[in-house]
Amino acid sequence: MSDDMRTRLAHTSQLDGGTLAAVRDLLDGAFDGDFGDEDLEHALGGMHALVYEDGALVAHGSLVQRRVLHQGRALRTGYVEAVAVRADRRRRGLGGAVMAALEDVIARAYVLGALSASEEGAALYESRGWKPYPGQIGVLGPAGPERLPEEEGSTYVWTPPGGVVPASAGRLDFDWRDGDVV
Repeated sequence: MSDDMRTRLAHTSQLDGGTLAAVRDLLDGAFDGDFGDEDLEHALGGMHALVYEDGALVAHGSLVQRRVLHQGRALRTGYVEAVAVRADRRRRGLGGAVMAALEDVIARAYVLGALSASEEGAALYESRGWKPYPGQIGVLGPAGPERLPEEEGSTYVWTPPGGVVPASAGRLDFDWRDGDVV
């Protein structure tokens, strides 16, 4: 990162309309238009790591609280959402800066970190100590627990110091939300 970059950590409630619009524009561009309204909804209501260069938003990630049921225990989980770096600023450590800020929040407020990684993003998370969860993944849906085999292998977890290391044999069931449930 260069000297003219700064990282801001803020709750959704502290972001004005212009900042939220800049976040949406960044996400739309970074995901080639494949970032829907439900995806944005999943990224709101928690903490945002925003990286600016010369006043322009160039990277973003957010962290929201989720409950994850594991072996009869509901784990307070910091769930990472909407990590993106502007295309012309990639491979400069900005994704790492976003994740460092979010991991700091996880370490101070949660017993577990989790995220769903794209193939493109997996290397970043693995380089930071995140590991693909080897067990089954599910959701606590309106009709009860439901397995999500399509999320297995792409759901990553990170255990902060003093956190909970989920047993690989146990299933992780995430709380329900509209759209993509995990």
